Amino acid sequence: MKKLFKVLIFLLLIGISIALLFVNNGYNMYKEAIESTPLEEKVSEIKAKENYAEFSELPQMYVNAVISVEDKRFYKHNGIDILAIGRAAINDIKAMSYVEGGSTITQQLAKNMYFTQEKKIERKIAEVFIAWKIEDNYSKEDIFELYVNNIFFGDGNGTVKEACKRIFW
Repeated sequence: MKKLFKVLIFLLLIGISIALLFVNNGYNMYKEAIESTPLEEKVSEIKAKENYAEFSELPQMYVNAVISVEDKRFYKHNGIDILAIGRAAINDIKAMSYVEGGSTITQQLAKNMYFTQEKKIERKIAEVFIAWKIEDNYSKEDIFELYVNNIFFGDGNGTVKEACKRIFW
C-alpha cells in the first residue's frame, strides 16, 4: 500500500511538472504576442475596418443567437468558462480526438486577434491570458462587438453589417 501511494505521489508530481511547463510556455507565448502588438493596437485595427458595426447597430436577435450558439454564459464569466472547458475535455477524451471546443467568445476573439487555428495546449493557455486582459479592459458589449467584427462569415457574407442586413433587416 505504501509503494502504491509513493507511485501515485510520484505520478502526481510529474503531472504537475508537465502542467507547469505548459503554463509557462503559454504565458511566454502570451507575453510575446502582447509585446509584439499591444491589445489596444489590435482593437484599433479591428475598429478601423470598413463597415465596422457598433454593438448598438446589431439586431438583438442576432446578438442573442450568437451568444446562444457560441457562449451561453457570456455575461456570467470573466473570459473563460470552466464548465464549458471541462465538458469539452471530457468529450474530447471520450472521442480520443478534438471533437468539441470550450472556448468563450472572449477566447475566440483573443485567438483570432493573435494566433493561428493550430490546436496546441500552449496556444490555448496564451489565449486564456489574453482573454483575461481583454475582459479587464473592455465591457462585454465591446468584446461582443469586436468579436463579430473579426469573425469569418463564409459564403460571401462579408462583414457582420452586411450579414445582418441580408438576414435581419
